Amino acid sequence: METLLLEKADGIAWLTLNRPQVLNAFNWTMQEELRRTWRELHVDPGVRVIVLTGAGERAFCTGVDRESVDPRAVQEGEELPGWTTPWTYVDPGLSLGPKANECWKPVIAAVNGMAAGGAFYMLGEVEFIIAADHATFFEPHLNVGIPAVYEPIHLVQKIPFQEVMRMALLGSHERMSAQRAFEIGLVSQVVPKEDLRSAVEWAARAIAAADPLPVMGTVRAIWNARDVPRRQALDLAYLYVRIGQDRTVMRESMERFASGGRVEWRLR
Repeated sequence: METLLLEKADGIAWLTLNRPQVLNAFNWTMQEELRRTWRELHVDPGVRVIVLTGAGERAFCTGVDRESVDPRAVQEGEELPGWTTPWTYVDPGLSLGPKANECWKPVIAAVNGMAAGGAFYMLGEVEFIIAADHATFFEPHLNVGIPAVYEPIHLVQKIPFQEVMRMALLGSHERMSAQRAFEIGLVSQVVPKEDLRSAVEWAARAIAAADPLPVMGTVRAIWNARDVPRRQALDLAYLYVRIGQDRTVMRESMERFASGGRVEWRLR
């Protein structure tokens, strides 16, 4: 692949946005490679959990690569890039995120540096985020004359309304620190940048150690609970429990517990 790096080991897929020369901004090639990669990882039996990160320490992703957009489209009044007719818009988010591409394996984002604009297409669809202490988050669309729409819609599902509105309206004038992102629940953990890999790997290994069938059932059930009313989510819970059970694994784990086997836990 031209724009991505992919490594697989011990049930973990390490997927890296690899355009550090442009702060890992995405172009059409990266969109297509992400679309294909998410779908391939979903059906890969050797992958139980995915870590998504960006190359280098300056940025996770800074959104669309403006250099990859033909400026003549705007200069000649032909609508913004992505529009083919007034009724048809090719949303980049249909390519970038795991859920948009039917990948229901757990995804952990490791944010090392800036995350801006279109990065929230991806961060909005991961299970949780671990950030280096120098990471920052901001939404610059208004500064280039484009309404901030898709990305804040992803964010408003995860963090308080006024925090999303502040980020969208202040644009490039203010960046949210990793600590503030942790305080409002966008980030689950903040670590020194030199510890980011080990922190993410610990969580990924813990998830990969579990049976993949109930893990995927858990992921789908919890995401479903955000999309439907509470009563409907509870009604569907029975199906997720039944489909996601592996009786052999259950029996083995109960026997292990009865004989003194325990998970080694840590306090966060």
